[in-house]
Amino acid sequence: MARVFVYGTLKKGQPNYKHMINTAKGLAKFQGWGRTVEKYPLVIAGKYNIPYMLNIPGTGHHVAGEIYSVDDQMLQFLDEFEGCPDMYQRTLMRIEVVEWEGKGGVGEARAAAEGVIECFVYSTTTYPPEWVGLPYHDSYDSSGKHGLSYVLRESRD
Repeated sequence: MARVFVYGTLKKGQPNYKHMINTAKGLAKFQGWGRTVEKYPLVIAGKYNIPYMLNIPGTGHHVAGEIYSVDDQMLQFLDEFEGCPDMYQRTLMRIEVVEWEGKGGVGEARAAAEGVIECFVYSTTTYPPEWVGLPYHDSYDSSGKHGLSYVLRESRD
């Protein structure tokens, strides 16, 4: 099992969460909430209002999200879903555990107790330069006060 940190439309209550609980795509087990140890710019960009974490460490905010343990099948699905490696790149990042619900072995408990774990995160280095000038968010909600509602894939032209 691999750990994945999601900060956008794959979180609980967001438009693409349905994929995280679809066992036909693999297994994803919710472990807890966290935030990036380093600051990153989280922007909402493009005509479909997609959340992107720009891989510019030290800029922006500590980004909040959810931590999952996923099997190889779900990790492969997420790579495809996230357009990896073209649109997003899957990289290891240090995530501060804010609240842990995970039920795992001794290693899981130790990692949670230490407060920082490594997770795969889908961020991007392949973005138009003007995105750096967009507003930075510390968390994402598709129906947030930003007014930029996410457009589902099946609704895109």
